[in-house]
Amino acid sequence: MDLYAENILDHYRHPRTKKSLDAPSVTHEEVNVSCGDALTIHLTIAAGRISEIGWEGSGCAISQAAMSMLSEELAGTLLDDVASLQKEHVYDLLGVPIGPRRVKCALLCLHTLKNAVRKLKREEARGWGEMVGRSS
Repeated sequence: MDLYAENILDHYRHPRTKKSLDAPSVTHEEVNVSCGDALTIHLTIAAGRISEIGWEGSGCAISQAAMSMLSEELAGTLLDDVASLQKEHVYDLLGVPIGPRRVKCALLCLHTLKNAVRKLKREEARGWGEMVGRSS
C-alpha cells in the first residue's frame, strides 16, 4: 500500500505529460464542483488515434496523479477505445482503495477524457452518472 501511495505522490509532484499543446485537435475542461479539482485535457488526433496528450489542472493528489497516470497510457489509443475505458482501470492505476468521498477526484481524468472525445465527435457531453454508476 505504501508503494502505491508513494507512486501517487510522485505523479502529483512530478506529473507526466502536464503541458499545453500548440495545436490540439480538441481541448476540454471539467471541474469537480464538490471539491474544486479541475482538469483541462488537450488531445492531438491522427488517423483516429490519440497521437499526443497534454493536460493542465489543479486539485488534490488523487485527481492530479490519476490524470498523470492515465495520460502516460493514452498515446496511440484509438478514439473508439476510449469509450470502453472503465472506472476500475483508473482504480487499478492508483492502486489504493478509493472511498466514496474520493470517487469523483479519482475519476475526473476519465470523465474529462471521455467528454473531450465526445466533443471532438460533436456528441453531447455526459454528466457524472456514467462515471460513478448512476444515470445522468
